[in-house]
Amino acid sequence: MATVNLERTADPASEQAFSGLIGAEYEMLKLICPAAADMSRQVGAFLAGWQCPGAVAGRRLKVLEIGCGTGITTAALLHARADTEITAVDIAAPMLAQAKTNLAAWSEAGRVHFVETDALSFVKELPGGSVDVVASGYAFHNFLDDYRCEIVRELHRVLRPGGVLINGDRYALDDSNEQTRVIQDELRQYFRVFAELKRPDLLEDWTLHLFSDEAPEHVMRLGPALALYRGVGFDPVRVHERYRNNAVVSAEKPQA
Repeated sequence: MATVNLERTADPASEQAFSGLIGAEYEMLKLICPAAADMSRQVGAFLAGWQCPGAVAGRRLKVLEIGCGTGITTAALLHARADTEITAVDIAAPMLAQAKTNLAAWSEAGRVHFVETDALSFVKELPGGSVDVVASGYAFHNFLDDYRCEIVRELHRVLRPGGVLINGDRYALDDSNEQTRVIQDELRQYFRVFAELKRPDLLEDWTLHLFSDEAPEHVMRLGPALALYRGVGFDPVRVHERYRNNAVVSAEKPQA
């Protein structure tokens, strides 16, 4: 997949959230939400065990990563198997700069290519049936609902028949009362961690971000998300892991 320069037409919620302090110090997520790193690990584990329909010996799997951030999920994908070539897309420059540093050796080896642009704009420019795997970790939930629906449709288009979308992410509980209890527990963790670190600035930014994630036009609930994948043509759609409001979901594009 070639690197292209595209006009930015980003989901503003994602771009604004990670272009500032959160993006610059994103490693803090491992402390306030350990499940996020585990989602990335499990995305890599899924890819390691996935069998590509119609695989050709000697041909690298074309993997498109949506929202690579600082490269946590990217690293898991790279370590998962040696026959992959990843195009990792993210619009937040501070995070992408960290990914390029963290994965410099893989980049020099031609195993990963970084693209700084809006994910939806990039995907719209790709030919249909040109990608074997779409992977993502903790990115989709940052998109506004309309944007998320559109990019899922486009990802189905660009996947080859038999290809797969694998996403480890925040899939909010369908029970709103239970989801509220989970969010309250998360906030308590934020306060504990940032109080010990004496970082009220990060506490403020991450708290605001958490409430943004829970807004009606933003929240990604598991039930509607699975219905969206099925509605655009993915089949089967499976939930592999579920821990509170985190889940690993795969969605396959049927073979012709």
